Amino acid sequence: MKGEVLLFISLLSLGSVIGQVSYTIPEEMAKGSLVGNIAQDLGLESKRLTSGKARIYTRDSDEYIELNRERGILLVKQRIDREALCRQTTPCALHFQIILENPMEFYSVIVQITDVNDNAPTFEEREIQFKISESAITGAKFVLERAVDLDVGLNDLQRYELKPTDNFALKLYNNADGNKNVEMVLQKPLDREKQEQISLVLTAVDGGEPQMSGTMLIVITVLDVNDNAPVFTQPTYKATITENSPKGTVVATVTASDADHGSNGKIAYSITNTLDDVRKMFNINKETGDVTLIGNIDFEESRHFQINLRASDEGGLTDSCKLVVDVQDVNDNKPDINIMSKSNVISEDAKLDTVVTMINIDDKDTGENGKVQCFINENIPFTLKTSANDFYRLVTDSELDRERSSEYNITVTCSDEGVPSLSSSVTLTLQISDVNDNAPVFESSSYEAYIVENNTPGLSIFTVRARDADWNQNARVSYILEDSSANGVPVSSYVSVSADSGVIHAVRSFDYEQIKDFHFRVKAQDGGSPPLSSNVTVKILIQDQNDNPPQVLYPVQTGGSLVAEMVPRSADVGYLVTKVVAVDVDSGQNAWLSYKLQKATDRALFEVGLQNGEIRTIRQVTDKDAVKQRLTVIVEDNGQPSRSATVIVNVVVADSFPEVLSEFTDFTQDKEYNDNLTFYLVLALAVVSFLFITCLVVIISVKIYRWRQSRIMCHSNLPVIPYYPPRYSDTLGTGTLQHVYNYEVCRTTDSRKSDCKFGRASQNVLIMDPSSTGTMQRIQSEKSILDEPDSPLEQKPPNNDWRFTQGQRPGPSGATGGPEVAMGTGPWPQPPTEAEQLQALMAAANEVSEATATLGPGTMGLSTRYSPQFTLQHVPDYRQNVYIPGSTATLTSNPQQQQQQATAQQAAQQALPPAQMAAQMSAQMSAQMSAQMSPQPEPPKAAQTPASKKKSTKKEKK
Repeated sequence: MKGEVLLFISLLSLGSVIGQVSYTIPEEMAKGSLVGNIAQDLGLESKRLTSGKARIYTRDSDEYIELNRERGILLVKQRIDREALCRQTTPCALHFQIILENPMEFYSVIVQITDVNDNAPTFEEREIQFKISESAITGAKFVLERAVDLDVGLNDLQRYELKPTDNFALKLYNNADGNKNVEMVLQKPLDREKQEQISLVLTAVDGGEPQMSGTMLIVITVLDVNDNAPVFTQPTYKATITENSPKGTVVATVTASDADHGSNGKIAYSITNTLDDVRKMFNINKETGDVTLIGNIDFEESRHFQINLRASDEGGLTDSCKLVVDVQDVNDNKPDINIMSKSNVISEDAKLDTVVTMINIDDKDTGENGKVQCFINENIPFTLKTSANDFYRLVTDSELDRERSSEYNITVTCSDEGVPSLSSSVTLTLQISDVNDNAPVFESSSYEAYIVENNTPGLSIFTVRARDADWNQNARVSYILEDSSANGVPVSSYVSVSADSGVIHAVRSFDYEQIKDFHFRVKAQDGGSPPLSSNVTVKILIQDQNDNPPQVLYPVQTGGSLVAEMVPRSADVGYLVTKVVAVDVDSGQNAWLSYKLQKATDRALFEVGLQNGEIRTIRQVTDKDAVKQRLTVIVEDNGQPSRSATVIVNVVVADSFPEVLSEFTDFTQDKEYNDNLTFYLVLALAVVSFLFITCLVVIISVKIYRWRQSRIMCHSNLPVIPYYPPRYSDTLGTGTLQHVYNYEVCRTTDSRKSDCKFGRASQNVLIMDPSSTGTMQRIQSEKSILDEPDSPLEQKPPNNDWRFTQGQRPGPSGATGGPEVAMGTGPWPQPPTEAEQLQALMAAANEVSEATATLGPGTMGLSTRYSPQFTLQHVPDYRQNVYIPGSTATLTSNPQQQQQQATAQQAAQQALPPAQMAAQMSAQMSAQMSAQMSPQPEPPKAAQTPASKKKSTKKEKK
């Protein structure tokens, strides 16, 4: 640790203050440097610092010292800069307290920071400037800026130095506050003409170790005094100017110098001529001394000029000189080129010395300046010939070739012999017209193209291109396939060539195994007259494709006989059983064959060579091995995708041929039996799976259909009205039928969503008219007629088929019957109510249900009133066919009416063909047998309304 450590321990009687410790450390110590052992200096143990939670308390926000409790030492927490902490205050110290708890006590600590020479003297300005006149007197004083050093004591500023000291000296003056004033004193007069600027260096040095210093540059500018007159560099200047020089041409430049500076050295130039026209022809720049031309100068008018010049400064001092200007004659006229006649286009087969253009040259100058020479640019097939004075002809001097150059820009240049020579030029553009003198040229002397076999006819194989150096029609190339043959077949049956593009197309699909390559010639012909042509040979190479599977040559697979290889039981490992020989008609890697054992009776007994197809044993043959061994060998080629073939090798493990013969008598039959058994098992599994899936789909469909029907019925808004029809009395009056029919009808405002549920009776229901022979088609046709809203049929009054008797009217007390009441005679009563209409619909549904239950083959169990001649006049009164709740009326039948209907039905049957009559007779017999078995005749059925017929039709369709 740098510096000294001073320890002061004072015991005080001020309560918790026990002692005070002081340390001295230098500034700029590194972080973590040791300040002192506070525990030892205070006489405390390290445990006390830890148990007392010792910490440092300071009023300042910055903590430069930290306490290590475990070691009981003070360390530098961050770098301490004395100049930033105390500036110029001395001594510089840090005051803080160490606080302990349990019991609470504190100690005062003072850390003094000593200065280190870490700051060099600095000037506020790096450079200062003075402007001093060269007439300044000796002894003049100039105050300089003082330097500042942040360090204190010996490290502070000690002295100043000034260099060089040719003209100035340095003097120091002590002030009452201890600081020093610095002055610079002039010792020698200044001369601006000798040294315009003086640079001095002022150095401030401190007394520290190592010694440090700071510098400041003093720049002194010497101000001028007008003590020198202007002086021209020479008394007489000479210049030459050519005639026709443009205005502003600088003829000459005169220069004068003045040793003074600033305004005293600023020179102004002027022309002093008064009698001649010099001022009209020339002008001089007052600042630069440039003499320029301001008029038109002509050699024939004036050959030389003398200009008097003067230079003066602002102090009134002057000097003078003269400028002699000589005018020089020049060639100021250019030759004039006139085109007398010219051709814009010339054929490339033009003869030599063909005249292209005639030119006339004129130059207004005389003498040497009027002599003219003309020439044209080089490396062109033309030349310029002189025919007479100042006349020229442009003619061809070599053969023309449009393909080498289709256009020429001929520049004719004519120059005189003046100095400098003047020239003029003109450019002639000449087009070369084309002649068909170039045949088409193919890009290559021969072509090779590849195509994969089994290609699609019309496939583009290759493109041949030929270029013709001619232009337009002469360069239009057509491609022609020359007649030739390949393998005895015309090449046109193999390929075709597009006349415009040169694309070669395959005419047919190629087979590598039949033809591997062929060549032909293609001719390229231009459109010139006469046409020129050239030809090229094209070779087409067919590339193989893996389109042929391997073919097994051995063992031969025969259908009638069985071939087997015999292996003795004494065969050792590696015994060659046989060799599978196969070939592939493809080529290349498509013909590389590999052999693999696909299936074997005992895979642990045999192996197949991957490359040679040799079947060898891989272990010793034992008695446990089966006599019959069946090996399936697959032969694959290396094509993409690969093709394969399989061969079955039968191997017999036996030592003699009779043993082999006895074992293989039923080999073929077992093979066929196993193959057939496998096929039938797979077929049976497929059929069972199909039936299962079909049944599952049907069951799900039925479930969904029933669920939808139940949803439709449950969404009906009308209540269900149960209907219990009365017991009908038979025609003989012997009693009533013991059948109860229940109907549940769900009706909505939409007839398409209505539904009926029919309860079946405990006994068979018989048709009321046994002579009914109506078929389904006839009934449906009748329904279609009745269902049409615009049907011409009109409803007629009810007939007398049914009557209510007093005894048949049900009542709460069972009233007895009275005289018969004839119903249905006379005109229609009042329109039915909604309840009556609903009961009529339910009765109609009952009749449809019973009629459907008694259908015979090909016929419907319906009464004769549903015959084709049936009209609405046969429909009974719907109020007589239903039971109205609360009424005592019952239904009774009219025997006379039934007898009339039976007679009419028999007459209709006689008109039917024998097939229909037989069907009706069968139905009648069935009805009679049912009637005999039933104790009571069937009650009459209510007539169907059009709405009920629509409903029954929907049920039948479902």
